[in-house]
Amino acid sequence: METKVCNQKLEAKDFKSDQYVRWCPGCGDHAVLATLHKALAEIGIPTHQTAVISGIGCSSRLPYYMNTYGMHTIHGRAAAIATGVKSANPELSVWVVSGDGDSLAIGGNHFIHAIRRNIDINLILFNNRIYGLTKGQYSPTSDRGFVSKSSPYGTVEDPFIPAELTMGARGRFFARAIDVDMKNLQYCMVEQAKHKGAAVLEVLVNCVIFNDGIHKGYAQKEVRDDRTITLRHGEKMLFGKERNRGLVLEGLKLKAVTIGEDGYTLDDILVHDAHTEDNTLHIMLSMMDGKDLPIALGVIRDAPTISYDAALHQQIADIQAKKSIRTLRELLMQDAYWEVK
Repeated sequence: METKVCNQKLEAKDFKSDQYVRWCPGCGDHAVLATLHKALAEIGIPTHQTAVISGIGCSSRLPYYMNTYGMHTIHGRAAAIATGVKSANPELSVWVVSGDGDSLAIGGNHFIHAIRRNIDINLILFNNRIYGLTKGQYSPTSDRGFVSKSSPYGTVEDPFIPAELTMGARGRFFARAIDVDMKNLQYCMVEQAKHKGAAVLEVLVNCVIFNDGIHKGYAQKEVRDDRTITLRHGEKMLFGKERNRGLVLEGLKLKAVTIGEDGYTLDDILVHDAHTEDNTLHIMLSMMDGKDLPIALGVIRDAPTISYDAALHQQIADIQAKKSIRTLRELLMQDAYWEVK
């Protein structure tokens, strides 16, 4: 069963609620919200066929700002609730909004199993590498050595990398965007909605209060062209201010090269294939950190297969076709019974 697309033209304002947006001025969450309004209008699914589910955290206030169905649930359980919503009503377009702490710590179990099952839900993971709502503790994505209120001498553990976790859970879709690059962010959301199955979009969000500038090494406009690469399926993996740099595969490693230097030509540059079943290159691309190699943005993996909810309802239909019993009452009344008056 597929979500029906509305015939009437929708606008971003159709998806805005009348609630005052209670995020700190300058928070990257504002950009994600505004972009989601635009993306949903472009997708064209009406508000009454859209549900936005969240857990706990700054980003999880987002359902209040949507003129759609929504649930502000409990810590880490957004993916579990969304699984039930989509399974019960597969015609709904279901979106999960959650932070790195909410999804990858207390909600880690639900996050990976929603991906493994391939539920047709769209998970937007706000990654500011900090617990913002609870005032600045380190999160599962904070770097080793990160100093925070809960790690005053620096953390002594390595972080999760959301892309690696998604791929390890057999994820079929992974995209990445930066809050300040709203054009790419909207593109990723639209592609996310087109994918039939669990679709994860990591948004690198800035927390101006507790972790300001955490993504500045590649998010700032002055360095973004050289420290990031925006991938598009079927296109050459090019980056740089002059679009004269690209990625090649040498042995088992990716390498950034300059076209025209050391004998490299445009023909040597890799072409991005987001749809391939083999995720080896997808993992390599998603693990680039913006230092020796540019951090990968855009849709990194988009490999289609049947979703959990589609398989579930197909199984129900197949069994119903073989069984004569159609209702619970018929099941209870099939054997000998008596009536007490």
